[in-house]
Order: sequence, then structure tokens, then C-alpha cells
Amino acid sequence: MATTDQKYRLITLPNETLRKPSRKIGLISAEVKSVVNAMQQTTIDWEDSREHEVGVALAAVQLGQLMRIVIIRNNINEKEDRSFSVFINPVITKYEGNQEVDFEGCLSIQSIYGKVPRYQKVRVKAIGLNGREFRVTVDGFLARTFQHEIDHTNGKLFIDYIKDDPDAFYQLMPDGKLEKLDYEKDIEKSRILW
Repeated sequence: MATTDQKYRLITLPNETLRKPSRKIGLISAEVKSVVNAMQQTTIDWEDSREHEVGVALAAVQLGQLMRIVIIRNNINEKEDRSFSVFINPVITKYEGNQEVDFEGCLSIQSIYGKVPRYQKVRVKAIGLNGREFRVTVDGFLARTFQHEIDHTNGKLFIDYIKDDPDAFYQLMPDGKLEKLDYEKDIEKSRILW
């Protein structure tokens, strides 16, 4: 069930830790492995508490841990597959293709979705839990996911890209549909988001 260790609790805006850059990891320690386990469990627990959302990925900073760690679900189209890949010190080495606008949400920004421009394809290098460097090239939704999560390690959130776009913000409704938010009332002067 839920992660009981309070130091690994999911944090949400307006928590200022989400705006801080994470530190590079030099050693794959027991602490790093503990954070990874907590990240996986927290993502699954969050998903289990939602009727219309899937936990696709998480960055360590979202548990208040300023470490450059990202986990991404192995099969984003299969909710029953609850396994994740681990990316330590992930870096995008190349952006490819045009930018496309699509919806994004975030476990640390409750119920708000946004239409965010992202590159169609990215090349990423990272270190695995075994300490070895590896590289992946991904496109489509997975490329969007990598860009979103690696932004987290740099203290950047998806809402930062669309802060001045009054047509980009939506709220997830109880029926699972997205409804456009009133920018002036709900977004522009929000003390939670900014």
C-alpha cells in the first residue's frame, strides 16, 4: 500500500522544492535504490487512487529528493504492467523533429492539464541502476514523457512553458473529461501554481 516513510511523500505545488534543480548522482548507493523503490510504489499508489489517470513516470524531486533520478513505465499502454525503467542522471543529447502540442498532466500539479509544445523525438543518455551508461532514442508520447521528467530534474514544470497562454489550461473532471479553465480566474494569479 502507501509508502509510510514520510521523507518519501509525494509533494505538490506550491512546494518550492519542485522549482529546485536536482544534484547529479555519483554513486548508486542503498539510498538511491531506496528512493527508486519509493518512486515506483508512490506512482502505483497514486494511480490506484485515480479512476481516470495512469502513473506513467516520476522524478525523485517529486518525493522531495533532489537527485537526478527518473522512472518511466515500461509499457505505457498496458496499465497492468507495473514495471518501470530507471534513468539516473538523464540528459537529452539531441532534440529532433518539429514541436507538437499535446496534453500533459503531472502528479505534482493536481487535476490541471495543459497543452504543451514538445519535440517529437529525443535522444537520451543515462545511467542504469547497474552503474552503466546507456542511450535511448524515443519518439511520440515517450519523447514527451522524457522531456517532462528531465525538466523536473532541472526545476522546471510543464506549466512554465504555457504560463502566458490563456487557451492552454484544462481541468480533469470527475467523469474523466478535460474542461477548459478560466485563465484569469483559475490560472493567471494562482498562488498555488506560481
